[in-house]
Amino acid sequence: MSASLKKVVLFLLVGITLGSLLLTPNARAAKPHKVDVIAHRGASGYAPENTVAAFDKARKMKADYIELDVQMSRDGKLVVIHDTTVNRTTDIDSKAPVKVKDLTLKELCKLDAGSYFGPQFTGERIPTFEKVLDRYKGKIGLLIELKEPALYPGIEEKVAAALKKRKMDKPKNGKVIVQSFDFNSVRRIHELLPSVPTGVLTSRPSDLTDAKLNEFAGYANYVNAHLGNVAADPTLVGRIHALGMKITPWTVRSRDEVPPLLQAGVDGIVTDYPDYVPKKIR
Repeated sequence: MSASLKKVVLFLLVGITLGSLLLTPNARAAKPHKVDVIAHRGASGYAPENTVAAFDKARKMKADYIELDVQMSRDGKLVVIHDTTVNRTTDIDSKAPVKVKDLTLKELCKLDAGSYFGPQFTGERIPTFEKVLDRYKGKIGLLIELKEPALYPGIEEKVAAALKKRKMDKPKNGKVIVQSFDFNSVRRIHELLPSVPTGVLTSRPSDLTDAKLNEFAGYANYVNAHLGNVAADPTLVGRIHALGMKITPWTVRSRDEVPPLLQAGVDGIVTDYPDYVPKKIR
Protein backbone atom coordinates (compact mmCIF):
# COMPACT_ATOMS: atom_id res chain seq x y z
CA MET A 1 0.00 0.00 0.00
CA SER A 2 1.44 3.37 -1.03
CA ALA A 3 1.99 6.16 1.47
CA SER A 4 -0.73 8.29 -0.16
CA LEU A 5 -3.24 5.42 -0.04
CA LYS A 6 -2.43 4.86 3.65
CA LYS A 7 -3.25 8.51 4.31
CA VAL A 8 -6.63 8.15 2.56
CA VAL A 9 -7.48 5.02 4.58
CA LEU A 10 -6.43 6.71 7.83
CA PHE A 11 -8.58 9.74 6.98
CA LEU A 12 -11.60 7.53 6.34
CA LEU A 13 -11.10 5.61 9.58
CA VAL A 14 -10.91 8.85 11.57
CA GLY A 15 -14.09 10.06 9.89
CA ILE A 16 -15.94 6.85 10.75
CA THR A 17 -14.76 7.07 14.37
CA LEU A 18 -15.88 10.68 14.71
CA GLY A 19 -19.23 9.79 13.13
CA SER A 20 -19.73 7.05 15.70
CA LEU A 21 -18.96 9.45 18.52
CA LEU A 22 -21.55 11.88 17.21
CA LEU A 23 -24.16 9.17 17.51
CA THR A 24 -23.57 8.51 21.20
CA PRO A 25 -26.50 9.24 23.54
CA ASN A 26 -24.91 12.39 24.94
CA ALA A 27 -24.15 13.75 21.50
CA ARG A 28 -27.69 13.00 20.32
CA ALA A 29 -29.07 14.83 23.32
CA ALA A 30 -27.08 17.92 22.34
CA LYS A 31 -28.59 17.96 18.82
CA PRO A 32 -31.08 20.85 18.41
CA HIS A 33 -34.65 19.66 18.91
CA LYS A 34 -38.06 21.10 19.70
CA VAL A 35 -38.26 22.17 23.32
CA ASP A 36 -41.53 23.30 24.89
CA VAL A 37 -41.47 26.64 26.66
CA ILE A 38 -43.60 26.49 29.80
CA ALA A 39 -44.43 29.80 31.44
CA HIS A 40 -44.16 29.23 35.19
CA ARG A 41 -47.33 30.54 36.84
CA GLY A 42 -47.63 32.46 33.60
CA ALA A 43 -44.87 34.83 32.55
CA SER A 44 -44.34 35.50 36.24
CA GLY A 45 -41.07 37.36 35.73
CA TYR A 46 -43.07 40.11 34.05
CA ALA A 47 -46.51 40.01 35.71
CA PRO A 48 -48.06 38.81 38.98
CA GLU A 49 -48.01 35.01 39.13
CA ASN A 50 -51.11 32.93 38.46
CA THR A 51 -53.13 35.88 37.18
CA VAL A 52 -54.74 36.58 33.83
CA ALA A 53 -52.09 39.27 33.29
CA ALA A 54 -49.30 36.69 33.61
CA PHE A 55 -51.10 34.13 31.46
CA ASP A 56 -51.88 36.69 28.73
CA LYS A 57 -48.25 37.81 28.77
CA ALA A 58 -47.14 34.20 28.29
CA ARG A 59 -49.40 33.89 25.24
CA LYS A 60 -48.04 37.14 23.84
CA MET A 61 -44.51 35.80 24.32
CA LYS A 62 -45.54 32.65 22.41
CA ALA A 63 -44.98 30.16 25.22
CA ASP A 64 -46.18 26.63 24.46
CA TYR A 65 -47.79 26.13 27.87
CA ILE A 66 -48.79 28.06 30.93
CA GLU A 67 -48.18 26.35 34.26
CA LEU A 68 -50.78 27.02 36.95
CA ASP A 69 -51.48 25.88 40.50
CA VAL A 70 -54.91 24.72 41.62
CA GLN A 71 -56.31 24.72 45.16
CA MET A 72 -59.77 24.82 46.70
CA SER A 73 -61.73 27.46 48.61
CA ARG A 74 -63.62 26.81 51.83
CA ASP A 75 -66.80 26.29 49.84
CA GLY A 76 -65.17 23.78 47.51
CA LYS A 77 -64.46 25.97 44.47
CA LEU A 78 -61.29 25.54 42.41
CA VAL A 79 -58.98 28.56 42.44
CA VAL A 80 -55.59 29.30 40.87
CA ILE A 81 -52.95 30.29 43.41
CA HIS A 82 -49.58 28.87 44.40
CA ASP A 83 -49.14 29.38 48.14
CA THR A 84 -51.45 27.64 50.59
CA THR A 85 -51.80 31.07 52.22
CA VAL A 86 -52.84 34.31 50.53
CA ASN A 87 -50.49 36.66 52.37
CA ARG A 88 -47.57 36.84 49.94
CA THR A 89 -49.47 37.54 46.75
CA THR A 90 -52.53 39.53 47.84
CA ASP A 91 -53.41 42.67 49.76
CA ILE A 92 -55.08 40.85 52.65
CA ASP A 93 -54.82 42.88 55.82
CA SER A 94 -53.43 40.29 58.21
CA LYS A 95 -50.05 39.65 59.78
CA ALA A 96 -51.09 36.10 60.62
CA PRO A 97 -51.11 33.49 57.84
CA VAL A 98 -54.49 33.22 56.14
CA LYS A 99 -55.05 29.90 54.41
CA VAL A 100 -56.68 29.57 51.01
CA LYS A 101 -58.87 26.76 52.29
CA ASP A 102 -60.25 28.97 55.06
CA LEU A 103 -61.70 31.59 52.69
CA THR A 104 -64.79 31.30 50.52
CA LEU A 105 -64.60 31.93 46.78
CA LYS A 106 -66.28 35.29 47.26
CA GLU A 107 -63.70 36.29 49.86
CA LEU A 108 -60.81 35.12 47.69
CA CYS A 109 -62.07 36.96 44.62
CA LYS A 110 -62.25 40.26 46.52
CA LEU A 111 -58.49 40.21 47.15
CA ASP A 112 -56.10 42.23 45.00
CA ALA A 113 -53.59 39.76 43.57
CA GLY A 114 -51.62 42.22 41.44
CA SER A 115 -50.61 45.33 43.35
CA TYR A 116 -47.83 43.53 45.28
CA PHE A 117 -46.04 43.08 41.95
CA GLY A 118 -46.51 46.65 40.72
CA PRO A 119 -49.10 49.43 40.75
CA GLN A 120 -49.92 48.82 37.08
CA PHE A 121 -51.38 45.44 38.08
CA THR A 122 -53.67 46.76 40.79
CA GLY A 123 -57.03 45.03 40.58
CA GLU A 124 -55.80 41.68 39.27
CA ARG A 125 -57.74 38.90 40.95
CA ILE A 126 -57.23 35.29 41.93
CA PRO A 127 -58.84 33.51 38.97
CA THR A 128 -61.02 30.46 39.22
CA PHE A 129 -59.79 27.30 37.53
CA GLU A 130 -62.85 27.30 35.28
CA LYS A 131 -62.12 30.86 34.14
CA VAL A 132 -58.60 29.87 33.12
CA LEU A 133 -59.89 26.83 31.22
CA ASP A 134 -62.53 28.87 29.40
CA ARG A 135 -60.13 31.70 28.53
CA TYR A 136 -57.21 29.61 27.25
CA LYS A 137 -58.75 26.40 25.96
CA GLY A 138 -57.30 25.67 22.52
CA LYS A 139 -55.12 28.80 22.62
CA ILE A 140 -52.15 27.60 24.68
CA GLY A 141 -51.15 24.39 26.45
CA LEU A 142 -52.02 23.99 30.13
CA LEU A 143 -49.69 22.39 32.67
CA ILE A 144 -51.94 22.05 35.70
CA GLU A 145 -50.38 21.45 39.11
CA LEU A 146 -52.49 20.14 41.97
CA LYS A 147 -51.02 22.04 44.89
CA GLU A 148 -51.02 20.24 48.25
CA PRO A 149 -53.96 18.01 47.23
CA ALA A 150 -53.96 16.23 50.59
CA LEU A 151 -55.42 19.46 52.01
CA TYR A 152 -58.32 19.25 49.58
CA PRO A 153 -60.06 15.86 49.53
CA GLY A 154 -61.82 15.36 46.20
CA ILE A 155 -59.82 17.95 44.28
CA GLU A 156 -58.81 15.37 41.67
CA GLU A 157 -62.46 14.57 40.92
CA LYS A 158 -63.33 18.27 40.61
CA VAL A 159 -60.43 19.00 38.27
CA ALA A 160 -61.34 15.97 36.17
CA ALA A 161 -64.99 17.07 36.02
CA ALA A 162 -64.04 20.59 34.93
CA LEU A 163 -61.88 19.21 32.11
CA LYS A 164 -64.51 16.69 31.02
CA LYS A 165 -67.22 19.37 30.96
CA ARG A 166 -65.14 21.27 28.39
CA LYS A 167 -64.17 18.12 26.48
CA MET A 168 -60.54 18.67 27.50
CA ASP A 169 -60.13 15.16 28.87
CA LYS A 170 -58.78 13.87 25.56
CA PRO A 171 -56.36 16.63 24.61
CA LYS A 172 -54.80 16.79 21.17
CA ASN A 173 -50.99 16.87 21.11
CA GLY A 174 -50.83 16.53 24.91
CA LYS A 175 -51.78 20.17 25.39
CA VAL A 176 -53.29 19.46 28.82
CA ILE A 177 -51.00 17.92 31.43
CA VAL A 178 -51.74 17.41 35.14
CA GLN A 179 -48.90 17.11 37.64
CA SER A 180 -48.22 17.12 41.37
CA PHE A 181 -45.60 16.52 44.02
CA ASP A 182 -48.15 14.16 45.56
CA PHE A 183 -47.67 10.87 43.70
CA ASN A 184 -50.92 9.39 45.00
CA SER A 185 -52.75 12.36 43.52
CA VAL A 186 -51.06 11.79 40.16
CA ARG A 187 -52.15 8.15 40.26
CA ARG A 188 -55.71 9.24 40.96
CA ILE A 189 -55.73 11.69 38.06
CA HIS A 190 -54.40 8.95 35.79
CA GLU A 191 -57.31 6.73 36.84
CA LEU A 192 -59.87 9.50 36.32
CA LEU A 193 -58.40 10.87 33.09
CA PRO A 194 -56.50 8.04 31.38
CA SER A 195 -56.11 10.04 28.15
CA VAL A 196 -54.58 13.09 29.86
CA PRO A 197 -50.78 13.09 30.26
CA THR A 198 -49.63 13.22 33.87
CA GLY A 199 -46.40 14.26 35.56
CA VAL A 200 -44.67 13.70 38.86
CA LEU A 201 -42.79 16.60 40.41
CA THR A 202 -39.75 16.10 42.59
CA SER A 203 -36.36 17.46 43.57
CA ARG A 204 -35.32 14.45 45.66
CA PRO A 205 -32.55 12.26 44.19
CA SER A 206 -34.15 9.30 45.98
CA ASP A 207 -37.14 9.70 43.63
CA LEU A 208 -34.90 9.47 40.58
CA THR A 209 -33.44 6.00 40.97
CA ASP A 210 -34.09 3.42 38.26
CA ALA A 211 -36.54 1.64 40.54
CA LYS A 212 -38.59 4.80 41.18
CA LEU A 213 -38.55 5.81 37.52
CA ASN A 214 -39.87 2.38 36.59
CA GLU A 215 -42.64 2.87 39.13
CA PHE A 216 -43.53 6.30 37.75
CA ALA A 217 -43.68 4.89 34.21
CA GLY A 218 -46.77 2.93 35.27
CA TYR A 219 -48.90 6.06 35.64
CA ALA A 220 -46.94 9.14 34.55
CA ASN A 221 -45.81 10.55 31.22
CA TYR A 222 -43.43 13.12 32.71
CA VAL A 223 -40.87 13.15 35.49
CA ASN A 224 -40.45 16.87 36.08
CA ALA A 225 -37.41 17.24 38.28
CA HIS A 226 -35.65 20.38 39.49
CA LEU A 227 -33.04 21.74 37.10
CA GLY A 228 -30.43 21.03 39.78
CA ASN A 229 -31.18 17.31 39.48
CA VAL A 230 -30.40 17.44 35.77
CA ALA A 231 -27.09 19.19 36.42
CA ALA A 232 -26.14 16.72 39.15
CA ASP A 233 -26.94 13.56 37.16
CA PRO A 234 -25.93 13.48 33.47
CA THR A 235 -27.75 10.15 33.06
CA LEU A 236 -31.13 11.40 34.29
CA VAL A 237 -32.63 12.62 31.01
CA GLY A 238 -31.55 9.50 29.14
CA ARG A 239 -32.93 7.18 31.81
CA ILE A 240 -36.29 8.98 31.76
CA HIS A 241 -36.42 8.85 27.95
CA ALA A 242 -35.51 5.17 27.94
CA LEU A 243 -38.74 4.48 29.83
CA GLY A 244 -40.82 6.42 27.34
CA MET A 245 -41.32 9.45 29.59
CA LYS A 246 -40.38 13.11 29.18
CA ILE A 247 -38.82 15.73 31.45
CA THR A 248 -39.49 19.46 31.75
CA PRO A 249 -37.21 20.77 34.53
CA TRP A 250 -38.09 23.74 36.74
CA THR A 251 -37.55 26.65 37.31
CA VAL A 252 -35.30 28.73 35.03
CA ARG A 253 -34.77 32.27 36.28
CA SER A 254 -31.47 33.03 34.54
CA ARG A 255 -30.48 32.89 30.87
CA ASP A 256 -27.34 31.00 31.88
CA GLU A 257 -29.48 28.09 33.10
CA VAL A 258 -30.93 27.42 29.66
CA PRO A 259 -27.94 26.08 27.60
CA PRO A 260 -27.07 23.21 30.00
CA LEU A 261 -30.67 22.00 29.93
CA LEU A 262 -30.73 22.11 26.13
CA GLN A 263 -27.44 20.23 26.06
CA ALA A 264 -28.93 17.59 28.36
CA GLY A 265 -31.77 17.00 25.88
CA VAL A 266 -34.77 18.00 28.00
CA ASP A 267 -38.23 18.11 26.44
CA GLY A 268 -39.34 21.41 27.91
CA ILE A 269 -38.19 24.21 30.17
CA VAL A 270 -40.30 25.72 32.94
CA THR A 271 -39.38 29.37 33.32
CA ASP A 272 -40.58 32.68 34.73
CA TYR A 273 -39.14 34.29 31.58
CA PRO A 274 -40.37 32.60 28.37
CA ASP A 275 -38.15 34.81 26.24
CA TYR A 276 -35.03 33.29 27.84
CA VAL A 277 -35.46 30.17 25.68
CA PRO A 278 -34.14 30.70 22.11
CA LYS A 279 -36.90 30.84 19.50
CA LYS A 280 -35.00 28.58 17.10
CA ILE A 281 -35.56 25.50 19.27
CA ARG A 282 -39.21 26.15 20.12
